Amino acid sequence: MIRTFMVAATSTAVLMLSPAAFCQDHGTAQQAKAMLLKAEAAVKADKTKALEMFNAGEGGFRDRDLYVFCSNISDGKIVAQGNPNAKQQLGQDQRTLTDSTGKNFGMELYAAGKKPAGQITKVSYMFVRPGPDTTPVPKESFVTKVGDLVCGVGYYK
Repeated sequence: MIRTFMVAATSTAVLMLSPAAFCQDHGTAQQAKAMLLKAEAAVKADKTKALEMFNAGEGGFRDRDLYVFCSNISDGKIVAQGNPNAKQQLGQDQRTLTDSTGKNFGMELYAAGKKPAGQITKVSYMFVRPGPDTTPVPKESFVTKVGDLVCGVGYYK
């Protein structure tokens, strides 16, 4: 269903905006998947440099509310977290992550990394968006195995 939003531009004119106009600040599913593929290539080229870029949000690895996160497959330790609102997760066991509804999405992210390399899995959960508002919102992440890491990029719905 397509909805149109009305925003008063002046007292005599009305500006009509579609939902797409509001998405300019937010990444899309296609953009998230493209960033994941770019992250996969970066890890394969130079894992250490890639993790540094993911954590710093450099090299195109933070775009609006899209960012890369990664953990070790061996122990679940989070080694990259591009969301400035979630930096406290670095070093934490991904498998212990639960969302505001109590869902253990960390185990789902980790399980996605146990699948064959190149297979992308979608995981849905509630999470905070980068920025000043720390209210958890629905998120869907694309997750894949890259060498000895499980990496993902998600978009907020």
